[in-house]
Amino acid sequence: MNFLHTFLPNPILLEAGPITIYWYGFFMALAILAGLLVSLKIAKWYEIKKEVIYDLFFYLIIGGFIGARIFYILYNSVYFWQNPIDVFKIWQGGIAIHGALIFGVGILFWFARKYQINFWKLSAIIAPGVALGQAIGRWGNYFNQELFGLPTDLPWGIPIILANRPAGFEMFTHFHSTFIYESFGNFLIFILLLIFHWFLTSRAHNVERITHNTSDRYALCVMCYAIMYSTLRFFIEFLRIDPTAGNIGGMRATMGLSLLIFALSAGYLIYLRQNGNIIKAFKN
Repeated sequence: MNFLHTFLPNPILLEAGPITIYWYGFFMALAILAGLLVSLKIAKWYEIKKEVIYDLFFYLIIGGFIGARIFYILYNSVYFWQNPIDVFKIWQGGIAIHGALIFGVGILFWFARKYQINFWKLSAIIAPGVALGQAIGRWGNYFNQELFGLPTDLPWGIPIILANRPAGFEMFTHFHSTFIYESFGNFLIFILLLIFHWFLTSRAHNVERITHNTSDRYALCVMCYAIMYSTLRFFIEFLRIDPTAGNIGGMRATMGLSLLIFALSAGYLIYLRQNGNIIKAFKN
């Protein structure tokens, strides 16, 4: 981390004539690939064909990106109204993960219905890959010098060039690397979800036992992801100073969405617990 305290990243990874490859795009591609590979591995544990996961990811990548970009534009509607051409400058960053998650849920509902696969099962299978993808993708923000936090004198604070400092913070040089905090948090969530799947499949001696009456187990996995990520994001938002998250009633919009997702997920877990479905699922 001391290296990050003095290193100034270049957003450009490679230039070859008219072709420019940005670190942001590289990490986005790496995040998608890592998420896909993890999902394929977990799907194999449940004997779901890899072609199904490939098809699912095709739709999730397109729909998730559209949703993430739409939400980012909505968060910053005034800026994009004044600079409409910037809507298409995706290499500069500018996606909102909550938009990707919300659009992704809709795609999962549609895909599960189309292919007659349990929605919770599909969601649980890709949840660890989503968390890992988020952990990797956040490093794109580091190279773009965006979405950082409050000024800090801590040894792991990162330097931000003057041009990227928000108004009112021009005199500070080092800031909290909130995207790196979130990256580490997402990686921990990935590990925990992977352990969840290992525990679930290691209790089964055959495919029939794995797939019988496990819908609530899958729902538990998905809700755990939603609760853990929402909690992580909510507290990180206290440090962030960028104006790109929008504002709802004096609260950062991303904080409001995190609270909403947390409440809905916790409420669903309470519902399962009161009906005894979680306990029954793990006794089967």
